[in-house]
Amino acid sequence: MNNGYYQATGAMVTQFNRLDVITQNLANVNTIGYKRQDVVIADFERIFKETRDELPLDNHTKDAAKFLARSIDRVPNINDVYTDFSAGGLKASTNALDVAIVREDAFLLVQTPAGETRLTKNGALTLDPDGYIVTKEGYRVLNAGYEALPDNARGIQVPNNVQIAITPNGDVYGDEVQLGRLYIAQPRDLRTLKQEGDNLYIPAYPEDVTDTENSGALRQGFVQMSNVNPVTQMVNLIETQRLVESYQKVMTTHMNDLNNEAITKLGSIRA
Repeated sequence: MNNGYYQATGAMVTQFNRLDVITQNLANVNTIGYKRQDVVIADFERIFKETRDELPLDNHTKDAAKFLARSIDRVPNINDVYTDFSAGGLKASTNALDVAIVREDAFLLVQTPAGETRLTKNGALTLDPDGYIVTKEGYRVLNAGYEALPDNARGIQVPNNVQIAITPNGDVYGDEVQLGRLYIAQPRDLRTLKQEGDNLYIPAYPEDVTDTENSGALRQGFVQMSNVNPVTQMVNLIETQRLVESYQKVMTTHMNDLNNEAITKLGSIRA
């Protein structure tokens, strides 16, 4: 009798997790370069069928599986959380260092304070006190061919009082003198990227990321805004909240009405 209660509970937890993703999207509607996230919901039985061949042990549980409650196997679960890398709208900027990354499979390669490299879609750039091109968070944007350079020379340093020009391929000029080329990173498979924070991505393997010399991916004087549609996300938010309320009513019905009825009937049976 409580199988329905467990099923409704699992479904409500799934909607809570979906709600977290939706609220994160809404919180980053105006974040430059942010890419929308969404979830894929499936039931446990479907997930098991799709992944059982990848399990480290052979499936020897068919005889035991028939004793499991089938309704519990149908509890919705989040099968995957994915990122939509489609382009957002472009917004003109007066900052000569700002670049919009117009290709879905192109990123800037930056170095975090921990020394690790990350990918970013945020092309709102500036200069640090030493004159190196960095993101708004202070992450140094790496120069093409940085692997062969010492740590203190892996970025692009811009002299004072020069006119900056950045080509679509990432070449950086100061008063028509080339200062370097932005590393335009192209992952082998976008689906393997793991999001870190709002605007950083971690490749599954460093060797999966290559530099694209003739990418044509940048537009100087623009920034690419978030690709989140606030109207769609608000609709999803309302839908999720209503589902949570529905599941809560089901749980209340099971715990109060059905259990009380069962107790009453069992109590009226004479020994």
